[in-house]
Amino acid sequence: MNRTSSEILEYQELKALVGRYIAGPLGRHELERLEPSVDRAWLEQSLAELAEAIEFNRLGERLPLTGLVDSTMAVSKLRIEGADLDGREIADLITFLDRASETRSLLLASPEQFPLLHKRGEAIADFRGLLRDVGGKINPNGTVADDASVALRRLRRDIEKQQRFIHESLERFLRAHRDEGVLQEEYVTLRNDRYVVPVVAGQRRRVDGVIHGASGSGQTLFVEPLETIDLNNELVRLTEEEAREVARILREITERLRSQAAEIRAALGIVGGLDLLFAKAGFASAFDCVIPKFMAEGERRLHIKQARHPLLQDVLRRKGSRVVPVSLTLDRNLRTLLISGPNTGGKTVSMKTAGLLVLMAQSAMPVPADEAEFSLFDQVLADVGDNQSIEQSLSTFSAHIACIKDMIETATPDSLILLDELGRATDPEEGGALGVAILDHFRTLGCITLASTHLLALKVYGANTPGVLNASMGFDDATLQPTYVLRTGAPGKSAGIDIATRLGLPTFLIERARAAMTSQERDLSNFLNELHSQIEKTRKLEIELRDKIAATDAREKQLERDWEKRESAKLRELEQRFSELIARFDEQAKGTIEQIQHQVESRKAVEQAARRVAKTKRELREQLDETVRAALPEAAPVETPKLKVEEGRRVIIKGIRQPARVRRILDDGSVEVDAGLMKMRIGLDDIQEVLPGTGDDAKLPKDVTYQPGPRWDVPFSEINIIGQRAEEACDEVERFLDRAAMASVERVRIVHGHGMGILKRAINDLLKRNPHVATHYPASPGEGGSGATIAELKG
Repeated sequence: MNRTSSEILEYQELKALVGRYIAGPLGRHELERLEPSVDRAWLEQSLAELAEAIEFNRLGERLPLTGLVDSTMAVSKLRIEGADLDGREIADLITFLDRASETRSLLLASPEQFPLLHKRGEAIADFRGLLRDVGGKINPNGTVADDASVALRRLRRDIEKQQRFIHESLERFLRAHRDEGVLQEEYVTLRNDRYVVPVVAGQRRRVDGVIHGASGSGQTLFVEPLETIDLNNELVRLTEEEAREVARILREITERLRSQAAEIRAALGIVGGLDLLFAKAGFASAFDCVIPKFMAEGERRLHIKQARHPLLQDVLRRKGSRVVPVSLTLDRNLRTLLISGPNTGGKTVSMKTAGLLVLMAQSAMPVPADEAEFSLFDQVLADVGDNQSIEQSLSTFSAHIACIKDMIETATPDSLILLDELGRATDPEEGGALGVAILDHFRTLGCITLASTHLLALKVYGANTPGVLNASMGFDDATLQPTYVLRTGAPGKSAGIDIATRLGLPTFLIERARAAMTSQERDLSNFLNELHSQIEKTRKLEIELRDKIAATDAREKQLERDWEKRESAKLRELEQRFSELIARFDEQAKGTIEQIQHQVESRKAVEQAARRVAKTKRELREQLDETVRAALPEAAPVETPKLKVEEGRRVIIKGIRQPARVRRILDDGSVEVDAGLMKMRIGLDDIQEVLPGTGDDAKLPKDVTYQPGPRWDVPFSEINIIGQRAEEACDEVERFLDRAAMASVERVRIVHGHGMGILKRAINDLLKRNPHVATHYPASPGEGGSGATIAELKG
């Protein structure tokens, strides 16, 4: 992208605004390197990841990226054989690895919902083994912990004992000389790493010992008594041994970190990228942004709806005001927009909004708008503002022409052109002719162009040239105030005299200026006023008509719902009466069949009787169906799905509650079934329902669900409750512990994060009283440290 255009459109200021949502230095480095790109694959991938990050934030999830320091230099030292990290560098790296592991765990938790974030999580190496090896050996302040080695613990215990011996010896010395006047004060201090006492300078000869310095005034000497010299010597020896052991431990940890230096270096880059990604997501939420869309290759389009300039939006928000949004659409057929209208009316802001949003979109940033669709522009070229330069002897007009010359030389059909006050700073007639030529060149080249002007020649060009659209910034004639609303379809008037009136220019000057205007200029101004008035009336009528159409549609839908409700009630009533009649018939048919079975021994007679019953039932159903159809003449016919009847399947026959089994399907389309003790021959229309089989295709009855019991494939399981409220989290953890106990899990991890400690305290209280928990304790640094709790369950 053109660097000068980026400066004009305040791209760096925009990055600083996004930087407010960066969590740490790793993300800030990524933001500094961010520039607009023409790599379509990278943009689409990055914007898809951004969409997932926005949704991730919306669900209340947060990555633990705050509080990290930049460990890039420390990781670079790992590449140098023999170079050891100091305690502070190791502590910072351990903190980073712990946060990277927690980030990895969070991103791997929802592979179906967030597949791209899951992929980023997979790219972070598994540092749990490394953290187990080095965890607990370095304190957060960078000092080596006592438990880092057995030797170090012994040495520090001996040092404490030796220091105690020295203090006791010196205190005896102080008590012995308290009344002799040789002591300046009664306290023990350190000089040259040796314990000493303050002695009056004039009484030096009365105390046997070694002088290790004097006070600033020279009145006090710091003396090491003879009886503590050996004790101090032993302390120095122990301290030197401690230093050697500490150096050995730091060297050992450095070598362990060096073994995974490549993975750590990669993790730094991934975490920095995630920091930037979620900063964009935070910016999107704060500024009501959308994910921009890019048109197919070769398409020409710039479409923004209700777009806001983010820097202006930020300034006005702090003042309690709101930005007037901009909407415009340019494409292959209409690719030049010529904006005119009053001074201070927002022409420049509208162009800069469009240009900056393009730069943001091609940096894979969300844009503050309701809709945003762009071509993939190879460059954004802008001539906005006064480029006058005394050093280069350039007037405003010369600088203006020099900038346009460079734009003409570098522009391609895929460029976005922004021209502010085209044809300015020279004679209006010549400036208008020059502006028309410049604008027509970019139109012929195929660029999408936005230009602003006050010149009549350009307004006429916009009205008479295919592919060019006139637009104007709104102006309220009643208040003489600009409305900052962009309207397309007609040019705007400059309203210079009106604005001068509002700003308090003397009345006699205003009247003289109006008198000096030619009749043509006055007529044109009046024409534009009338045109805008008619456009405004048309717009209001359009809105009113749209509202009435919407109200009519809503009324029609309500009437349709009311009609369907009434007809449904009628249908339900008929169905109920129909069901009652069928039920009575079933009872009578059942009694008749039982009588026949008692009276007739022949199976054939029973079958004939059953067929007669089924025939009678069919006739009765047909009569009832005709009654229903007659009662609902306007009801649309309901198409019943075609049943799949197969041999061996169980079916429900209309009017018979007992399921029957299909014996065979006959050539004439009828079906032979076994219904209890009877074998019947029926038509396919008599089958009401095909019941599911007992194999793999069987389905559960209505309102019956099946949920498998808990399944825990590994002896260690975990739950993540970061970001939840305490009450909600406790409920979820209690259910989690119930399932774990049912599955005979021995040990679980509850990840609650650091935060203010509220969630951690609530979980600890819950674990104390939960009947499944035998004991619980904070996780080791390798398992989340104070951000997680381990619970061991009862057998």
